[in-house]
Amino acid sequence: MDKYLTTKELAELLRLKERKVYDMAAAGEVPCTRATGKLLFPREAVDAWLAQHTETNGFVALRQRPNVVLGSHDPLLEWALRECRCNLATFFDSSRDGLERFNEFEGVVAGLHVYGVNSEEWNVPLVSATSSAFPVVLIEWAWRKRGLIVATGNPLKVKNVAGLKSRKVVPRQATAGSQILLENELAKEGLGPDDVTLVTPALSESDAALAVQSGHADAAFGLASLAAQHRLDFVPVLDERFDLLIDRRSFFEPPLQKLFAFTQTESFKAKAADLGGYDISNLGQVRYNAPH
Repeated sequence: MDKYLTTKELAELLRLKERKVYDMAAAGEVPCTRATGKLLFPREAVDAWLAQHTETNGFVALRQRPNVVLGSHDPLLEWALRECRCNLATFFDSSRDGLERFNEFEGVVAGLHVYGVNSEEWNVPLVSATSSAFPVVLIEWAWRKRGLIVATGNPLKVKNVAGLKSRKVVPRQATAGSQILLENELAKEGLGPDDVTLVTPALSESDAALAVQSGHADAAFGLASLAAQHRLDFVPVLDERFDLLIDRRSFFEPPLQKLFAFTQTESFKAKAADLGGYDISNLGQVRYNAPH
């Protein structure tokens, strides 16, 4: 099956005249791209566009999203959602899992921290490639310090990623942004899967820290805030940007408005400082705004 539909093929699919399809494309009403002067319509984006709309008594209605926050776990976000009582439920698994669920209309927000190695950019390349057919906006939440969580006192004297060689490391699930980052950092040091001993994957940032605290692993590629929470040592490696992918319509509804209003309070700022490893100075900055 071709990845792109022609104008004629889309017209047949929609049971419209080709002229109407041209008008819709010019008005930005349907996802399209132009190659060598020819209009093409990405099949996946068109499917998403069609799924987004249903016809009810002559009116076009958007599919409803449940008030659920998906994606990667962030300690500060989890705390803020509880504290501000904004009636948003959570289903934290991983960045890519959250993105897939978001695109299936299973939530209004997805937390992401996926680094594009080729673009050297956080989250935007992935979102623009997978979610541009939806009315979405990507908003910065925070920069977070990520590195090696090791036992108190760092008895193995791990100083950097290269120091993980022959050590027991707790990985995350393959869809986690931190696992993608860890594999990239290991590759930079010339280390492959056989150079470290991978224990049972942790399904959350907290579980990764607990694996080190219990002695099940020598190190985890985790957050500075969780190392401090569990009184473990921390070896910084990089700063990562954690963004929130948000359904634009839902952004203006009371739950998300309440959450973002809470981020301006002194109690929120104090909590970010207390957790450690957070820079929230650009919280709320728009990083990507889908054209549709």
